[in-house]
This record gives sequence, C-alpha cells and structure tokens, in this order.
Amino acid sequence: MTKKICHITSVHPRYDGRIFRKMCVSLANNGYDVTLLVIDNKPDEVKDGVHIIPIDKQFKNSFDRIFNSWKFLYKKALEINADIYHLHDPELIQLGTKLKQKGKKVIFDSHEDYVLSILQKNWLPQFSRTLVQKMYAKYEKKKLAKFDGIIGVTPQLMTHLKTINDNIVMITNYPLLENVKKKDSSGFTLCFAGGITPNWSHDSIIKAVNKFEGAVRYNLMGNIDDRYKEKLQMLEGFKYVNLIGTVSYHDVLEYYGASSLGIALHKYMPMVYDHEGSLGNTKIFEMMMSELPVICTDFTLWTEIIEKNQTGKCINPHSVQEIYDAIAFFINNKDVANQYGKNGRKIVEQEYNWSTQEKKLLDYYAKL
Repeated sequence: MTKKICHITSVHPRYDGRIFRKMCVSLANNGYDVTLLVIDNKPDEVKDGVHIIPIDKQFKNSFDRIFNSWKFLYKKALEINADIYHLHDPELIQLGTKLKQKGKKVIFDSHEDYVLSILQKNWLPQFSRTLVQKMYAKYEKKKLAKFDGIIGVTPQLMTHLKTINDNIVMITNYPLLENVKKKDSSGFTLCFAGGITPNWSHDSIIKAVNKFEGAVRYNLMGNIDDRYKEKLQMLEGFKYVNLIGTVSYHDVLEYYGASSLGIALHKYMPMVYDHEGSLGNTKIFEMMMSELPVICTDFTLWTEIIEKNQTGKCINPHSVQEIYDAIAFFINNKDVANQYGKNGRKIVEQEYNWSTQEKKLLDYYAKL
C-alpha cells in the first residue's frame, strides 16, 4: 500500500527549494503519495507528482501568523489523512501537537536553530527577545519530545536536537546537481543570490569593490527591504552594483554561469554559531556547482570544505581589506581561479549534492 505523506508550511513559497523541489519531489519519485499544504492564493495543482493544496489566508503581521496559521491548516491536514506529517515552521509545532493527539505520525524539520534566531528577529522589541527565547526553548523541548522524529541541517543544531528527541537525522540543503552553462563575460563580476540583508556584509563588499574603480561589478539577486537598500545606495561604490531583484532559481544559475566569482560573507552571529558556521545555507554549494571560485566567511565548517578542496578563499567578513585582497587575488591569478572553479564542481558532484541527502531522507521515512 502506498504511504501518504503531507508536508506543511505556513511561510515558505509552494516551490521552495528544500521543501518542494528536493524533499517532496524526491519522495514522489520514490513511490510515495505526496501532498504539500501551503498558505497562498494560487490554484490547487499537481506538479512533478506532488499535489499542492493552498489555504488562502492573509495575516495581519508576524504575530498573527505565528499564533493563528496552524488553526487554518489543521482541518485540511486532517482531511488529507496522511500516514506521516512533515512540518517545516516553528509556528506549526502546535499543529503537530494536535495531529499527535489524533494518533498521527509527525516529523519536525528544523531549517535553522530557532532558539538562536529569535535574538535576530527585528519585529520583536529588543528588550523582549531574551525572554521570548527562553519561553520558546522550553516550549520546543516539551512539544518536540513527543514527535516521531526531528530533522536538522547542520552539526551544531543536531547537538541541540539530541537533547530533545532520540529519533533525529541531519539532512543538509545541498543543491540538486545541475549543469550550469559557462559564459564569457566582459570585465570581472562578483555575484550573490539570496535575501539581501545586513547579515551578508554587503556594505563591506561594496566598499571593497569601490577600490577597484570600475574594474569589478557586483551582481546582487534577491529581495531587499527599502531601508537597507537606501543605506547601500548611500555608499560611493554602489554605482558598481547591479541590483537585479528577485529572480527564479534558473535565472540565478544563468547569472552564476556568467560571473567570475561567487561571494558569501555572512557575519559572525549567534544564529550561525559565531565562528563555527552552518551547513544549512546552500549558497556556497550552488556557487561551486556553477564552477565559480568562492570567497566566503572563514567559518570552521566552511573552511574545512573550501580550503581543504582548494575551491576558494575564507576570510573575515568584517574586514574590507581582506575582501579587497581576496578579490584582487582572483583577478591576478586567473588560472588559479579557473582551477578552483573546477575543483568546486568536482566535490559537489562527488559529495555536496542533494542525491546524498535524498538517500538519508528515504531511509528515515522507511524506518518511520
């Protein structure tokens, strides 16, 4: 009998890379009856073997979504009558609790360390964040202990999750292996794709780019809020920035293929375990898949991958001089840059791609 699986998200888009493109499609391709329950106003559809069911609901703000989204999903989740429910957002823990009370099997997928990330939530008043963090930590531990399993994305998070539930597995967010067409481009171009936020050191990168006086361009792809955009536009080097906006994943790979260098400089912050870093972010792996040499933060986890395999340079994200020196190195050593790009593609093909994680996902489901 075919097992019925229901993935549920209250905040991610229906074609989310991890949830839909990787997990749901992988399960559907391997014989599971897969439904994805999302909150949006788009049509009900079947795509790549996955039945996507929308709940059309708009929330007033983050507080409204966090406290009420599960209520709108609960009835439909019961109607789906799945064998396993796979939840992707912390506000859905209450939904999982209600489903457990109905005798259902429930997995929680922790895309990041939510206990740590609370301290970075700008919509929470600064004075309240530590208290909210403590309250959430107790709530998470109590509720998730009763779930049938937990999935995490990076080693440090797994250490935390082991204190809550014995049935855990690490499934990282490595990219689906794709061929990326390389294109010759005039000049030297850096590229970044993702949420354009202060966490990714764009101000320091733009200051470093400015020192090259037009010899280097910076392609920025992703969503950016108006306040941060205005701050970046005030920098002298912004005239060398191509602010592209939000584009499809296919277009991201097109830009990567036409770029000279990938750059991913996340600041040292609690949510990425300060200097240790996280494997939960897929940027450096997508860049390497695209045969781009990479400049990234000298996190312990990233350094072990990048420098061991000679695929790029790991530096202090807060140092404009180190950023400038790293860019200059690749400009002046084109043969090395080309070889680093080839090295990156090779290790992604061998190890850091979704097929290695798909096997872990299927094995985990089989045990459940």
